[in-house]
Amino acid sequence: MTQQSILSYIESRDMRIMKRVHRWKAPAWVRQWMICATRGGDGWLWYVVCAAILVFGGAEGYHAVCESSMAAAVGIFLFLWLKRATGRKRPCAIEPHCWASLLPPDQFSFPSGHTITAFAVAVPLMLHFPELGAALLFCALSIALSRVMLGMHFLSDVMAGALLGIVLGYGAHALVVR
Repeated sequence: MTQQSILSYIESRDMRIMKRVHRWKAPAWVRQWMICATRGGDGWLWYVVCAAILVFGGAEGYHAVCESSMAAAVGIFLFLWLKRATGRKRPCAIEPHCWASLLPPDQFSFPSGHTITAFAVAVPLMLHFPELGAALLFCALSIALSRVMLGMHFLSDVMAGALLGIVLGYGAHALVVR
């Protein structure tokens, strides 16, 4: 398969999923969950989590928050650059959504910045505090899912964002000397 045929295949799958999602009249609880998840992914959720870890996590918490902050900062620069470089339109700019009316933070879709940041923050925290792993993973996955469900991103945008965030999180963890 050529690079063009692979990209064409991904795009056709993304469009098919987008059309299904945009036409699904989700139950009220799903709508609330998705809106809360995406709003948490705006940053405040991670600020609260990191503040709690700094207060209750001791020296280990300090290292975890430093790693998460470093990974998130690199992730922000990376997704801003990639969005401008790729210029991919958001699903909500291509087809209206049947129930979501949130406005996107910018005009470009690839990759999902919310997802990069969610995984970049969650991974180092999970590595330092495995007992929080299930909750942190739930939050990161909810944020990623919300971006697709609300028409802000295609599935490939959040999959790429999750992969980049995971790599950044592990990379920051490996770089910090203890």
